[in-house]
Amino acid sequence: MTRPGREFWDLLMPDEAADLDRLSRPREYRRGAVLMREADRSDWVVVLRTGRVKISVDTAGGTEVMLAVRGPGSLLGELSAVDREPRSASVTAVEPVSALVVPLAGFEQFLQANGRVTFLLMRTLIGKLRDADRKRIEFGAHDTTGRVAARLIEMAERFGQPTAEGVKIALPFSQDELAGWTGASREAVSKALGTLRSRGLIRTSRMSVMILALDALRARAE
Repeated sequence: MTRPGREFWDLLMPDEAADLDRLSRPREYRRGAVLMREADRSDWVVVLRTGRVKISVDTAGGTEVMLAVRGPGSLLGELSAVDREPRSASVTAVEPVSALVVPLAGFEQFLQANGRVTFLLMRTLIGKLRDADRKRIEFGAHDTTGRVAARLIEMAERFGQPTAEGVKIALPFSQDELAGWTGASREAVSKALGTLRSRGLIRTSRMSVMILALDALRARAE
């Protein structure tokens, strides 16, 4: 199974990671805790060490739209750190999370002292922009089943656990959240999952999905 590129923390050299660790303070977040809130101003960034978070925004009508799921090694809050604008999205722990909180002044000091890391930061930002572009294309070109399949493939590639049956992915969020992530209604997502089950591509259980035919699911997503 092809995995996406490594996360920000994983790209650091040991001495770079040690420097950043010295500038940070560790913090634990329980499931459901908000690490960052959309439109807030803040002067710190976060590096996830364990656990996963969801990135989301709220529409004018109060509907939550999920943008991404991030896991260990991810750098969060870097956009506001670069342009000093308010947070563009909220970050919520979907399971217990441990993280490094880095004050903005320390993060800037770290980047100035480690030019290679500035390039890595640029590369991770470009990767997120490419991912956003790909999702915009999906919304216009794919039906709900295709978009659900694409999100399951993304989760499998980032967080999947290979088993004798296939690839198991824990989904620490609800069908409502999956609906917000795919730009569809909860009913449409439920129907899409049923379609994928009936074709033998997946098996679902509470808070998890077993992908039984990864290549076929990837073909449906594409």
